[in-house]
Amino acid sequence: MPVKALEFYSGIGGLHRALAQSSVRGTVVRAFDWDQAACRVYAANYGCDVVHKVDISELEAQELASLDADLWLLSPSCQPYTVLNPLAKGAEDPRAKSFIRLMEEVLPRLVEMQKHPQRLLVENVAGFETSSTRERLLVTLRGLGYSTAELLITPLQFGIPNSRLRYYLLAKYGPYTFPTPTVDGQVGGIWRHIPGRGSDWIDKRIQSGEEVSDVQVTPVRAYLDEEALVEPHPHAIPEKVLEKWGRLFDIVLPSSRRTCCFTRGYTKLVERAGSVLQMNEQLDTTSTFDAFLDAQRRGDENAVRLLHPLRLRYFSPTELLRLFAFLPPASDDRQECTFIWPEDISTKTKYKLIGNSVNVRVVTELINYLFE
Repeated sequence: MPVKALEFYSGIGGLHRALAQSSVRGTVVRAFDWDQAACRVYAANYGCDVVHKVDISELEAQELASLDADLWLLSPSCQPYTVLNPLAKGAEDPRAKSFIRLMEEVLPRLVEMQKHPQRLLVENVAGFETSSTRERLLVTLRGLGYSTAELLITPLQFGIPNSRLRYYLLAKYGPYTFPTPTVDGQVGGIWRHIPGRGSDWIDKRIQSGEEVSDVQVTPVRAYLDEEALVEPHPHAIPEKVLEKWGRLFDIVLPSSRRTCCFTRGYTKLVERAGSVLQMNEQLDTTSTFDAFLDAQRRGDENAVRLLHPLRLRYFSPTELLRLFAFLPPASDDRQECTFIWPEDISTKTKYKLIGNSVNVRVVTELINYLFE
């Protein structure tokens, strides 16, 4: 029998795509999200009969019981827990309420009805592991009879050049158990790799300038679009942005093997929103910016032109879809994998929706492990 899954906070369907690409024979029978644009994109890719635009805080056990799902996939709002938000309130944030209610009220009722899922996967931002919501979640799940495993995983561990560390919780109902990690001699804690698959990701750039892993990370160029022949590039960074904020960008080259985490604020924010590309690898970034800043200090009104030879630009939405593993790398010959944007979805909205999503490859591997 195929596994029937429910997808909560479904966004543009990253969890759906991960299940489809996994070794598990399963299907998402219903997806729930409140964002209208996300639901339209989801419907364009997976069918309008699957996704429902609803307030998840209003879902009731009886409705979910009728769907008879074996698996729950959940990616609740990360804003209450992100370290990028100095005002994050955790469980007290209104955006956390629907997830807490789903776990503490709806799921126990389903267990009473014997209509509960046998497995769950929860994805959230790194930082969730220190929250009171996480403590409450573990208490609830274990009290209901679920065994759990927690992980902090980045796509870099799978050879994808993107640093997007995320918290994952896996849960199985009944007699199933997960191995327990040992950290610094102490039993318990959070896995930094999928048990039995690879090793912890160790970032030693501070000491050596390089990262250490048994995984070969693919260069960024494998994920890039064909070179645009028009000037300026469709995704060129505006001169006004470069003049004021250019020195703050995280700039990577096509030969780079790492990009920063892309967020919903990409192209709107400069710091900690995602990397930008320097397409000209022949020029030294630092010396070019030093010349630009020196010209600025001397009052040169055209100083920004000194940055033009770097050919700085944002990643395109399609390039981000490749880094998030919704699409295979551009260097991959496979053509059967596509992603559809409704025609009136703006580029700004595309960036926001991708930034809110999951890395499909990472979740695919976790689903495989969950069903071992």
